[in-house]
Amino acid sequence: MFGSRRRNIDQVIETNLDSLTRFAYFRTGYRTEAEDIVQEAVLRLLENRNKVNDAKCYLFQIVYNLCQDEFRKKRLPTVPIDNIELPDKMDELLDQEEIGRINRLLDDLPRNEAEIVRMNVVDELSFVEISHILSLPQSTAKSRFYSGMKKMREKYFTNNQ
Repeated sequence: MFGSRRRNIDQVIETNLDSLTRFAYFRTGYRTEAEDIVQEAVLRLLENRNKVNDAKCYLFQIVYNLCQDEFRKKRLPTVPIDNIELPDKMDELLDQEEIGRINRLLDDLPRNEAEIVRMNVVDELSFVEISHILSLPQSTAKSRFYSGMKKMREKYFTNNQ
C-alpha cells in the first residue's frame, strides 16, 4: 500500500512540476523564487503524504499560499502575461498581440476574479481544484470566473467596435 501511494505521489509531482513552476512564476516574477517555492511545496507534500487525499490540489494550494506569503513579505509584482517566457509550444500558440490584449483585460478585473480566470485558462485547473486551492466553495469560484469572463467580453467588444 505504501509503495503504491508513494509511486502515485511521485507521478503527481513529476506530471505537475512544470505547471507548478509556471504557476508560481506568474505570481512571483522570479524563476528561482518560483522553483524554491515549488521545492518547498513538494517537501511539505512528502512530509504530509499520509494526510493528503488529493496530491495535485495540495501542491497547488501550498504553492499558492507560499506565493501569497512572498507577496505580503516583499510586495512582489504580479507578472504580466506578455513578460513571461513561455515554453516553445505555447509560444507558437499565442501571438504577442493577443497576449497583450488578454493581459490588459485581466488587469481591468478585480483581483479575485482575475486570479480564478488565470487559474482556469492559463493554469488549466478545474473549478474543483481552484475551490480547494483558494478554500472557496466551488460555486463561488465558478461565479467569479463567469463574472470575470463576462466583464472581459464586454470590455473586449466595447473596445473593438
